[in-house]
Amino acid sequence: MGILVVAEHDDGALKPSTLNAITAAVQIGADVTVLVASDSTAAVAAEVAKVAGVAKVLVADAPQFAKPTAENVAALVLSIAGGYTHVLAPATNFGKNFMPRVAARLDVAQISEISAVVSPDTFVRPIYAGNAMATVQSKDPVKVITVRSTAFDAAGAGGSAPIEPVAAVADTGQSSVTGRNLTKSARPELTAARIIVSGGRGMGNGENFKLLEALADKLGAAVGASRAAVDAGFVPNDYQVGQTGKVVAPDLYVAVGPGRHEGQQGHRRDQQGRRGADLPGGRLRAGGRPVPGSAGTDGRTGLTRQPGASPAGALPRSLRPAAGHRSAPGSGCRGHRGRRRWSRARRGH
Repeated sequence: MGILVVAEHDDGALKPSTLNAITAAVQIGADVTVLVASDSTAAVAAEVAKVAGVAKVLVADAPQFAKPTAENVAALVLSIAGGYTHVLAPATNFGKNFMPRVAARLDVAQISEISAVVSPDTFVRPIYAGNAMATVQSKDPVKVITVRSTAFDAAGAGGSAPIEPVAAVADTGQSSVTGRNLTKSARPELTAARIIVSGGRGMGNGENFKLLEALADKLGAAVGASRAAVDAGFVPNDYQVGQTGKVVAPDLYVAVGPGRHEGQQGHRRDQQGRRGADLPGGRLRAGGRPVPGSAGTDGRTGLTRQPGASPAGALPRSLRPAAGHRSAPGSGCRGHRGRRRWSRARRGH
């Protein structure tokens, strides 16, 4: 059973997400091969060869891999995939870019963002935007898998794998990278960060995010933001955490001023030590309004209810009919039947 891991690297440095993918691969089986594609593979290949659990390193050295495209990387993987039962890549933009193409060309179902390995053919992965975890079994001859980096520990040093060249496929010429606009930061990448400090609309403006950046630097954390903060122009788009941004799973998530906790799939605890289901975000409506409940403090979420708040399951006061109010017959205000008659009458005109 051969397992192929496609390495993610940048400017001659191995990305940490590759080490997490190697850990997942080792849990599947012992025969782990790592593929490095670049126009200058020596430094990255030497680094990968020292990782514990790696049995062999394959290098494809060609100019078209200097700025890799999904078409070229997928073609390279497909050229050697026949000798492997599993093909893994990090569930980052890198892996998400080419792995679906590999799965489609192999005519197999991709298993996305696994967070645990049960057996060589059975894995745990999130579904319903991370609100549930599914255990899935694949009968495909080749399992094409992306790995959620924060769900696996990084593989350590201690290996001495041999490095072998592999024939690079020709440039497909279907697309090319004309430029990249990168955000330079010494902080960890959001999707791989163990600690995240995130701000929302409550920060008020972009200047106030400098306070969060100072805190993040002290904690060695990444800085994130809610969609509302990004839409308001407080911070760039690459700060956004959530289903429409970057899905994260840190050990510690410090939320400052967001309407609700978004995108924290698989996170361990928040700044008060509360775990997943106990976070306030699980009981907030859009916009940060609490679910209607009794007065006082909600024992589950810690949210404070205002005196006179609607009891659970009751209509808000603004939607209740006034005391003693009685609708006139046929006025269109007596239940659903009246509204339907009124609607048909309007359409008739």
